[in-house]
Amino acid sequence: MRKVLKYLEFGEWLQMAVSAVFIVGQVWLELRLPDYMQKITVLVQTPGSPMSEIWEAGGYMLLCAFGSLLSAVIVGFLAARVASSYSKRLRSALFSKVESFSMEEINRFSTASLITRSTNDVTHVQFLLAMGMQVIIRAPVMAVWALTKIAGKGRPEWSIATGGAVLFLITVFILIMIFVIPKFKTMQVLIDNLNRVTRENLTGLRVVRAYNAEDYQERKFETANKALTDVHLFTSRSMAIVTPMMTLMMSGISLAIYWIGAYLINAADVTEKLTLFSNMVVFSSYAIQVIMSFVMLAVVYVMAPRAMVAARRINEVLDTAPAITDGPLTEGLPGVSGAVTFSHVSFKYPDAAEYVLHDVSFTAKRGETVAFIGSTGSGKSTLINLVPRFFDATEGEVLIDGVGVKEYTLESLHNKIGYVPQKAVLFKGSVASNVAYGDNGRDEFTEEDIRRAVHIAQGAEFVEKMDGQYGADISQAGANVSGGQKQRLAIARAVCREPEIYIFDDSFSALDYRTDRVLRSVLKKETAGVTSLIVAQRIGTIMDADRIVVLDEGRVVGTGRHKELLKSCAVYREIAESQLSEEELSRE
Repeated sequence: MRKVLKYLEFGEWLQMAVSAVFIVGQVWLELRLPDYMQKITVLVQTPGSPMSEIWEAGGYMLLCAFGSLLSAVIVGFLAARVASSYSKRLRSALFSKVESFSMEEINRFSTASLITRSTNDVTHVQFLLAMGMQVIIRAPVMAVWALTKIAGKGRPEWSIATGGAVLFLITVFILIMIFVIPKFKTMQVLIDNLNRVTRENLTGLRVVRAYNAEDYQERKFETANKALTDVHLFTSRSMAIVTPMMTLMMSGISLAIYWIGAYLINAADVTEKLTLFSNMVVFSSYAIQVIMSFVMLAVVYVMAPRAMVAARRINEVLDTAPAITDGPLTEGLPGVSGAVTFSHVSFKYPDAAEYVLHDVSFTAKRGETVAFIGSTGSGKSTLINLVPRFFDATEGEVLIDGVGVKEYTLESLHNKIGYVPQKAVLFKGSVASNVAYGDNGRDEFTEEDIRRAVHIAQGAEFVEKMDGQYGADISQAGANVSGGQKQRLAIARAVCREPEIYIFDDSFSALDYRTDRVLRSVLKKETAGVTSLIVAQRIGTIMDADRIVVLDEGRVVGTGRHKELLKSCAVYREIAESQLSEEELSRE
């Protein structure tokens, strides 16, 4: 929890200090009330006491009550202000941290868990901070101050009764702490799991319905939901005894003090009866204040275990050092542009035993189109994901413009690349905002840049038919456009950046053959001098490439042009035969 609180700013610490002052003032005013009550009790029982003094004492009691109310309002306002601004900053810190993560860290935490930590966990910490400012300071001040006021005013019997009640409450708290806190950590993990199941169901809803798997998904959800519910019920039932216990102790301590007081007053002589009675009234009020302090602590106590678990989970994210960090350089070697070199590159995923790529070496010169093909799982996408440093090579080196990619700042490296992923990703907004997405390190994208990119990507035909054209709305994840349209907008986004290097990770798969052919022809003409790295499953997409790299089980088994590979590479020939007719093969 201490680590999380370091994100509080000086102004917020200052507001907390001001709150502490008002809390002390509030406690002082509340502890003055029994003194005036004792005075009124004595005046009422003393014959001939002037009524004006009773009214005066009552007036001071009203002033103390109003002052306490005003202090509570000020403290509540400051607490809400500090907690809200702090949680906003904490969420921003988490978001920025996650943005810096490589795929290794994302996969380690899981998307569902990162979402829970950035929302649900922050809310728990925020709530504890808001309540804690009002209670954690107030309760001990109230308890200690009330105990000092009690000293000398009561009999040992009353003190023993109060001490017994406090000791009983502390014992209950310790027992609950031992058995319940571990369950809160389990609960947060189960919330992550429930979010994951829900997210999978929503994102895969079409598949679920197509395969009539609704019952299976419901059973899967119910299993996750029941596990969370069972733990939640255990913690809720355990914590549910706290409030009744507090009420019982408050009522019980009053009853005990008055019961003991009745015997003491009955046994006292006439001169001591009035003093004992007034002391009993005051002692009862202060004893209730002591118990109330524990009641207030119990409120925090109910929230604290879950907030502490949430804080630890937040710290796990904030304390995680990204595996991929900036290098010192922003430019490659002088006079070198658009060159990509793999030098004896091998790669295996974190914690995996087997290598996915083995000793891969090739060079793509400026303006060349280098394509990668192979069977499913041969390592094509993994290979090109090493260029923008989604992962780092385990062995060997990847160079751009003669400089290792690890030597570049990530911003400079990504400014050199126009990346089109295997699964086209669109964001909620407009066509224009999706095409002009991000920052290329140069001037802002103009309307002409956007139109040109969409025309090159063969998207103008459908974009200009949309309501609003380039300002047309794109829903979340591009749900209101087809797969082929999403791919063309994703390609337009890469073109709009005017990069040195294009990376197409099977980015033409949703296009028909005609659109694929026209798009690649226009792209080659309009982006001459730009290096292209293309992963493809279709031979027709890569037949015209300057070089084709054939992968099989992570190894390069052939390199050359289409005609050369048909003769020299059995793997490539097998792929070609599965896609092309005998006539097409013989013509080639």
